Amino acid sequence: MDNAATSWPKPESVYAAIDHFQRVVGAPAGRGGYKEVIDVLRLIEQTRSQIASFINAPGDRRNIAFTYSGTDSLSTAIMGVLNDGDHVVTSTAEHNSVLRPLRFLEDANRISVSRVDCDLDGYVDARKISEAAQANTKLVALTHVSNVTGAIQPVESVGKFCRENDIIFLLDAAQSLGHIPVDVQAIGCDMLAAPGHKGLLGPLGTGIFYYSNRMGERVQPLRYGGTGTLGGADEQPTDFPEKFESGNLNAPGIAGINAAIEYLQSEEGKACLAEAEECKTLLLAGLQRIAGIKLFGPAEADRRTGVFAFSVDPMACTDAAAALDSAWSIQTRAGLHCAPLLHRTLGTETAGGLVRLSLGLFNTKENVNSAISAISELASEQHV
Repeated sequence: MDNAATSWPKPESVYAAIDHFQRVVGAPAGRGGYKEVIDVLRLIEQTRSQIASFINAPGDRRNIAFTYSGTDSLSTAIMGVLNDGDHVVTSTAEHNSVLRPLRFLEDANRISVSRVDCDLDGYVDARKISEAAQANTKLVALTHVSNVTGAIQPVESVGKFCRENDIIFLLDAAQSLGHIPVDVQAIGCDMLAAPGHKGLLGPLGTGIFYYSNRMGERVQPLRYGGTGTLGGADEQPTDFPEKFESGNLNAPGIAGINAAIEYLQSEEGKACLAEAEECKTLLLAGLQRIAGIKLFGPAEADRRTGVFAFSVDPMACTDAAAALDSAWSIQTRAGLHCAPLLHRTLGTETAGGLVRLSLGLFNTKENVNSAISAISELASEQHV
């Protein structure tokens, strides 16, 4: 139950696609003109189209670039669009993948940043985002779903405000893509960053960067180098997505993403998603009944995903996680979850954080009931 870190297991079709690529195809993308290279290029373009359709991206597959992680995508977006003197609005619910590049630019006296407080559920009020905006606000960066409390943010309201005020809206979809519907047109985001290995069910080492047409032209690349195109020039290509894809693409990983999206859109995948929603509701109700733990995040199932953070007083969160692992073989993550400002808001920073359960597509109701029973027993042992 640590799927917020990375989803596991993957669909069998994902394993098969990666294995087939490594054993049978084995060619790079755009480096050569033989049949296998052409096959890889066709696969990559097909996967771009799959992703564009999956998030309802306007334009075409040119608006999807592949990176090596969600962090890579966020750094590309943040570092590539901000200039000296710009102002950014973000929130205290963000992951370090947003907080750290902003802090770096701020400490270098290049930009200014307003960090809007979230509430004790990890929820950000859209009105506070708009109130924090200034005349020089260029970017709003907001997570779609908290990686600690599972709170689903009011991204449509934020997107509407940004459109009306010509502010760029960057959405961190690390904890939403694959778990809940993500429609970039309905949300109104100009850029979206996500890993391929979490809710999307692809392998580690993959990332997705969506950008609107106007942003594709404006964002500067994070990495420079060979792209397999325009090899006779030493200038970086300006066409996108090539300008963002220096270095050999993780083609085996992209093959895995392609298979994963096909799975998510299959009848079997849709059935698993429906069962995952039932597991979320079951786990929420079960945790709410356990005396001796403190559960964080929205109390209503429709306002959150399957990410649950809690404490087992008076145990340290690391001790509680170790006990769940050693006695019941339940995998969790304990600590600050790379979200230090959120834990500061929750008042859990000095205690070292919380225990986090995060459901994936292949957790079952039996898994959930076992976890509820284990946590209940663990909590009762602390108050004998």
